[in-house]
Amino acid sequence: MDRQAQIEYLLDHYQNPRNRGEMPDASAQLQGGHEGCSDIVTMYIKVEGDKLARVTFTGEGCTISQASASIMTELAQGKTLAEIEALDHAIIEEEMGREVVTTRPRCATLSLDVLKLAVKQYRDKLRMTA
Repeated sequence: MDRQAQIEYLLDHYQNPRNRGEMPDASAQLQGGHEGCSDIVTMYIKVEGDKLARVTFTGEGCTISQASASIMTELAQGKTLAEIEALDHAIIEEEMGREVVTTRPRCATLSLDVLKLAVKQYRDKLRMTA
């Protein structure tokens, strides 16, 4: 994708976020952000079996952090917990572009990091109730 198409893709996700909103019946939810930065993302996951049946987010911050959260919800839907745990920041670079990730890594990767921690929180909760 060329640079202009990448910018338009990110702006579209920022201005028209997918899966934005709280999820009252979430299996787990977790908020994350970076100290000294106004980016905040809360990821909500609904687990059915071993898959993410639904993923939503709320948050505020820069275009990159919020577009990343929107993109991440689309990528995560239907994946198994193990698939989410195996993801690394390369998926963000692939989706958002190398330039964005290398110039604003904390903003671009926040949603994936919070999503993975929400999955961990869910698994920990399961272990405690077992």
